Amino acid sequence: MLKLSPRLSVVSLLQVFWRPISVTWFLTLLETALLVALPLLIGRAIDGFLADDWSSFLSLVSTMTALLIVAVGRRVYDTRVYGTMGVEFGSELVRRSKTASVSTVNARLDMGSEFVRFLELEAPTVMAAVIHLVAAIAVLVSFHTYLATSVILATLILLLVYTASSGRFFKLNRAINQQTEQQVAVLTEGSKQGVSKHLLALRQHAVQLSDTEAVVYGLIFMILMTMLGFNLWFAATQIEATPGQIFSIVTYSYDLMESAVVLPATLQSLTRLSEITERINGLVDSEGAGRTLS
Repeated sequence: MLKLSPRLSVVSLLQVFWRPISVTWFLTLLETALLVALPLLIGRAIDGFLADDWSSFLSLVSTMTALLIVAVGRRVYDTRVYGTMGVEFGSELVRRSKTASVSTVNARLDMGSEFVRFLELEAPTVMAAVIHLVAAIAVLVSFHTYLATSVILATLILLLVYTASSGRFFKLNRAINQQTEQQVAVLTEGSKQGVSKHLLALRQHAVQLSDTEAVVYGLIFMILMTMLGFNLWFAATQIEATPGQIFSIVTYSYDLMESAVVLPATLQSLTRLSEITERINGLVDSEGAGRTLS
């Protein structure tokens, strides 16, 4: 029997379901470690083929086989763990929302499901991204410090870009959530004018959020493409690298473009979840605290 804390949040889910979540995250870390090793092993296999040495290729095949087993096993386990978590959390949210309107409960039930999705999808993704970032910096340092320095600078700049826009993200997410809570009530009234006004308001907020995301991610990709171009030029012209080493350098730099984008995206999700947490816990009644979950 597990007790959910009075405040519904991502933290309360972690407290209740920490054992199965720990297993899923361990498998995520193992899968990520195997993925991180692939570019380096591929580079060594290329150099091995050129030297008529197959040992590096055999190491690559073994790693890919292990990766396949871990990746499939994690996904099979994840579906069951987070499915159960979603049922428990949704049931608890509805039980604590007795005094709220159907429109509000319906909207917040959808919002609350984002907590589970964050733990299932985004938290493992950001863990993988951090591992990719650290591993890539370590590998690039082994080739030349300038390669790693370009990665560190690019990451710091893109985090600054997101920090500068986080306030606007919070404001726009709040506006969308506020409008969504009114949807069932608007539909119940049956007024065509009211429905049109509601949908137009949702569209306006969504467009504003999308435009903000487009500007932020445009800046982020510009920074990351500059980093990738520099590392490609530096590896090909400024250091004595083998074809396999150049492949590894470029691959790790490119992987960082994907991994680095995850960091501000996750921060944006946390901004949205913080607004949802405030909204959900605003309707929790005193008799709902401390319910026991089976």
